Parts: sequence; structure tokens; C-alpha cells
Amino acid sequence: MKVYQYEKCESCRKAARWLKERNIEFTSLPIREKTPTQQEILQMIQAHAGELKKLFNTSSKDYRDPEVKDKIPDLTQEEIISLLRGRGNLIKRPFVVGEGIALQGFKPDLWKEAFGLS
Repeated sequence: MKVYQYEKCESCRKAARWLKERNIEFTSLPIREKTPTQQEILQMIQAHAGELKKLFNTSSKDYRDPEVKDKIPDLTQEEIISLLRGRGNLIKRPFVVGEGIALQGFKPDLWKEAFGLS
């Protein structure tokens, strides 16, 4: 399982701590330097039932840039994937992918369910 995160992101730190406390193995990757693969983004799109906006870190300065935010509604799925792969800060984090797992953001209740924990 891969956890794409940003070192200064508090939600990312909480998510990593949560995984470690439950002895769930993962590989941590810096989302700004190493963005998710096209296949991983497609996996997340499927997990979000095709809702592309859920992929975005809407609170980031990069997202609020009018040149980015205003053009997103007109982009194709392929163009959105390309944009996200080129600008990791636009991706909502943590971004967690693995076999049968596709999670964004840290919500402990959803994570418990996704990992089959009670």
C-alpha cells in the first residue's frame, strides 16, 4: 500500500500514525515530488464514483489560482489526470492506494471500514 503525503500536512501525519498504531504496512511517498501514477488516480476516480472534484485539495493555494480553478470544469478526465500528475500539491491528501484500498483525506471511521476494522 502507498501513502502519498506532504510532510507538513497534519492530516497526513495523523493518518500515518493511525496506520502504524494498527501495524498496517505502507510505503510513504512525498506527493509533491512523486505524484500518484495514472493508474492510481484512475483507481481513486473509481472509488469516488467518477466525481473528479473529490481528487482536488481545494484548500491549496495552487487550487485557488484562477488559472487552475476556472479551467478545471472544462477539462477532460485525461487532462485532469495530467494536471494532477504535474502538480502534486493539487491532490487531496493523504492519498492512499493499495489492493482494494483507495482513500483520500483522513477520516478514521471511513478508514476503519475500509481496512475491515471494528
